Formats: sequence, structure tokens, C-alpha cells
Amino acid sequence: MKTFPLSLAALTMAIVSVTGCSDRNASADKQAGNAPVSASAPRTDEWLGKWTGPEGTYLELAGGHGKYDVTVQNLDGPRKFEGRYSDGGIAFERDGAREVIRATHGAETGMKWLADKKNCLTVRTGEGYCRD
Repeated sequence: MKTFPLSLAALTMAIVSVTGCSDRNASADKQAGNAPVSASAPRTDEWLGKWTGPEGTYLELAGGHGKYDVTVQNLDGPRKFEGRYSDGGIAFERDGAREVIRATHGAETGMKWLADKKNCLTVRTGEGYCRD
């Protein structure tokens, strides 16, 4: 009978030890800014970062998990918008109109400068951004 409490104690120590390591690793990820991507994170989280268009234009996406900071740089300068995951894309409001960023190929952007690209985002026909 004396071995049972010892085994229970060893099991308890193993559980505490494993739990402690998991918490420490999660804390380190949070401190490093490396939040783990959960299975429920939308595919649009893969779009984070900068996407380039012609003539110095770009689209930059930050945030994640369905909430995004959308920056659109056009010839008039950068503008910032709040975006949300919607129907496989990122929706935001610009000048009273609902816009939706969606994944496309270059030809689908409607822009001849991007026609040969494969990895692009399109806001509307004639407004697209790609990664090389």
C-alpha cells in the first residue's frame, strides 16, 4: 500500500510539470507576439502583411482572427479602415460603400500590370494588389 501514495504523488508531479511547461510556452509565445493560430482562425489571417499594386499603391492588412486594420495606399495617399471577416473575404466600409477584399489571380484584378500574377487580393475590378 505504501507504493500507491508514492505513485499518486509521482503522477501528480508529472501532471503539474507538464502543465507548467505548457503555460510557460504559451506565455513566451504571447510575449514574443507569436499568438498560436487556432483551427478556427479564418483563412484571411494568411493575408496579413503588405500587398503591392502598380505605381506605388499597396494594401496592408494587420490584426487577425476576423478583425483587421486595412490600409489602402493609392495615388492620393494612405487611408485606414476597420475590416471584418465576411464570406471568405475581408469587408470594410469606404466612402459609404461596402467593399470586400477577396483572393484572386492577377487577371481577375482587371489590371493589365498584374495579369500574370498568381497570388493577389482584389477589392473591386481595377483595384488589386499582389505578392510576387
